[in-house]
Amino acid sequence: MRHRVDQNGGPLQSARTSTHGATEALLAELKGDEMKMELKWWNWSVVFAVAVLLLVLNAAPGAATQSSGVANMTLARGADVSAGTIPLQEGTDVVVSQITIQPGGLSGWHMHPGGAIVVVKQGEVTVYKSQGSQCEATTYTAGQAFIERPGEVHDAVNSGSAVYVAFATYPRVTPGGATRIDMPDPGTCPGL
Repeated sequence: MRHRVDQNGGPLQSARTSTHGATEALLAELKGDEMKMELKWWNWSVVFAVAVLLLVLNAAPGAATQSSGVANMTLARGADVSAGTIPLQEGTDVVVSQITIQPGGLSGWHMHPGGAIVVVKQGEVTVYKSQGSQCEATTYTAGQAFIERPGEVHDAVNSGSAVYVAFATYPRVTPGGATRIDMPDPGTCPGL
């Protein structure tokens, strides 16, 4: 088989081979340009998306409306130190009360039909609960909040030297009904 060689003794490329090489080179160049275009498009897409996101985030605060003629005064705030929950019921009342107990004073044994959410504003109170034949006592201080579950029989005693002040929210109260029902001493907490 005879091979044709060029002036340097290398294989002579046919027109077909050299055209094919040029085509491959052109395709590689075009692919590079295409990839550059694709990368440019992707970069601009990201810039556009970030710009839209910034516009949306900056527009949101402007959409809010300011109040007029409204006063909102926080009466008390406390960190919840109980693990209780109270379900709400449509058609019942929700009542909010301020409770004050002088040092050494007590609430007497009672329960709340719908429970209570209590926030201690000042002073301290020890809540005694009748748990079966046991007496459970927990002291709450200013800045704490706790829950009294529906039907839970208890007595609250101001065990400190300052006036106890708390705000209680009573959910699930029968419309127009009482937030508290007095109960007889269960006899589980002697001395109360």
